[in-house]
Amino acid sequence: MRFPALLIGVAMVSAVLATERPNVVFIMADDLGYGDLSCYGATHFKTPACDRLAREGMRFTDAHSPSAVCTPTRYSVLTGRYAWRSWLKNWVLQENHPLLIDPDRLTMGKVFQKAGYTTGCIGKWHLGWGTELNPDFGAEPKPGPLEVGFDSFFGVPFSHNSSKPLQVYVRDRSIVGLEPGLGYRGKEAMKDTVRKLEDTAIELSNEAVKFIDRHKDERFFLYYPTTNIHFPLTPNKRFEGKTKAGIYGEFTVEFDWAVGQLLDALDRNGLTDKTMVVLTSDNGGRPHPSLNGHECNGPWRGTKRTIYEGGHRVPLIVRWPGQVKAGTETDETVCLTDFFATFASMLGQETPDDAGEDSYDLGPLLLGEASDQPIREATVHHSVAGQFAIRKGDWKLIEGSGDGDYPRKADGKMDVKTYQPTRDPESGEWVELDYFRLKPDGAFQLFNLAEDPSEKRDLADERPEKVRELKELLDRYRSAKRSTP
Repeated sequence: MRFPALLIGVAMVSAVLATERPNVVFIMADDLGYGDLSCYGATHFKTPACDRLAREGMRFTDAHSPSAVCTPTRYSVLTGRYAWRSWLKNWVLQENHPLLIDPDRLTMGKVFQKAGYTTGCIGKWHLGWGTELNPDFGAEPKPGPLEVGFDSFFGVPFSHNSSKPLQVYVRDRSIVGLEPGLGYRGKEAMKDTVRKLEDTAIELSNEAVKFIDRHKDERFFLYYPTTNIHFPLTPNKRFEGKTKAGIYGEFTVEFDWAVGQLLDALDRNGLTDKTMVVLTSDNGGRPHPSLNGHECNGPWRGTKRTIYEGGHRVPLIVRWPGQVKAGTETDETVCLTDFFATFASMLGQETPDDAGEDSYDLGPLLLGEASDQPIREATVHHSVAGQFAIRKGDWKLIEGSGDGDYPRKADGKMDVKTYQPTRDPESGEWVELDYFRLKPDGAFQLFNLAEDPSEKRDLADERPEKVRELKELLDRYRSAKRSTP
């Protein structure tokens, strides 16, 4: 029997308040595939810190990022809302783009702030800055992380593969090391501002540990989106030769090391039993020539960017001592958007109708509440090019033929129609950035993942009634402002 949503929220709040509201550390790797941790089957290297979390918490086998690429997943995690509802319709933000999150929107960080927590973001942002095109990083662009729920920010303003002038650290709104009066794109300035890629994971880890040490006597929320293991693969030399999967494995082992540093900091400060740790990835893995047989996406078809399972089925581990039973595993279908509603419920924070529109409360699952119904009615998947899929139960419907990767021209180059978002002429608000203008070709792909987890047998022609059912649900979700009740 399913419990009404209100009762579920009350039950979770009561359970939390009966002990003490936990600190939360949310670790999100970049391009870490389902098969990239030894607790998920990796054999070419060991990931002891992540394995420890799995032993001491709950491991998910059917967790999904809301997108097969990074910017939209980051938006969705922080807002509980699918990013295709925003003005970014596919792919990721470029360095000249404004902030994707509306500063007036309730975010995960704001939920924690309202509950009295100190909030920090350390790591990769890649959600845009300012309100106009071409933000000036020499003039402290805003809005940014501080305007959407974080008391402090330290990290990489875009991605690990940023252009040279923006291979920098930003603290709050300022480039670290930038001398007054120097343009951040100038050679003289870049001597002091450009970070060493091979030291990035270590330096970000040090900042995350300092955050924990500094706020050990407060309730805190740390959002820690790492730059590992996004290309270029730049592991520190201390990890050289540590794996059978070459430089890819070394970069993954470095990520695990960074996770271990945070766990050690929690142990040292006596915070382990007072802290929920969530570990996941923003999308599937990106294969590399150094894999040497390592299956970065485990048994799943596809990779980062694609609409198949390898693009969006991700590792997910939740450790919450005293609440989440240690050493457990679940095959419940969940999406990373769900942590917005989960944290709001945990903290007793109300969620208005215009927030968390695609987020379901995972509290009952985490607390071991038995149920004969799934938490989610269905889950929408989205590829780099904007191809949609919908999953309900064992069934997955993909709208369109192909794998959802970049559309290509005859010469093999990406077929990008535009790089600029458009504004509403009356309101002036950004309304759409559709790089590829991909239109469905009228075809469908239908898979039963229970019988065919490798997505090899297309049943669309055999089960037209299932195609119609799922297509109608997908259309309803897209036309409505939310997918949750």
